[in-house]
Amino acid sequence: MLLAVDVGNTQTHFGTFRGDELVEHWRFATITESTADEIGAVLRNLLELRGIGLADIGASIVSSTVPPLAPQWLAMGERYLGHEMLNVGPGLKTGMALRYDNPREIGADRLANAVAIRERFGGPAICVDFGTSVNFDIVGRDGDFLGGVLVPGVEISLAALTSRGAKLPSIDLEPPRTLIGKSTVDAIRSGVVYGFAGAIDGILRRLFDELGDETDVIATGGLASAIVPFTERIDEVDDLLTLTGLRLLYERNA
Repeated sequence: MLLAVDVGNTQTHFGTFRGDELVEHWRFATITESTADEIGAVLRNLLELRGIGLADIGASIVSSTVPPLAPQWLAMGERYLGHEMLNVGPGLKTGMALRYDNPREIGADRLANAVAIRERFGGPAICVDFGTSVNFDIVGRDGDFLGGVLVPGVEISLAALTSRGAKLPSIDLEPPRTLIGKSTVDAIRSGVVYGFAGAIDGILRRLFDELGDETDVIATGGLASAIVPFTERIDEVDDLLTLTGLRLLYERNA
């Protein structure tokens, strides 16, 4: 069984694959100070909830956008899984050309998403990943990774707004009841949801001008479901896209 782990700044998402079939997946809060032993304990406990033991994991791959946690996951793999985890980074075979000034700058999660959409759609295709930042990653008509667009994320924007505005309350991100808010909370929700939806549609419209209107678009990430229903140009949401990309990367480098 393959363990695929996507360590993000806010959440860690991991899943187990048997062949190309996802068996189960989980999310938990990313804690930058976690040690290899703490990660091992969390992993074991969550796996056991579905009757999976650490001994069932025969191979693993990890991508991390949190530099201090990558070595902790690798150490956990050696100590508790009994093998060396594959770490997404420079030198991995991707099966695609990387048209980036410095490919070492490409985030591990972005690389996994690009591999996944190329495998599924060929090209041209765009992944919109709603994480700490909103990442647009683009695969061209010839299947090459062309680059991307990065926008400050929804939660970061909300936190900045409420921390700088002394009288503005913190809110949960829920669908706005109406476009015109009848309370401060409703007004913030409307502004954030419709504002991000409009910005995303605007960027996609410009990308379509370059790539063509037949370009496939797919969204992923923890907050995709909150914003995508209010967009006009995103075809679908796939919460498992990054894990799928990690599985493909493992298969190409095993």
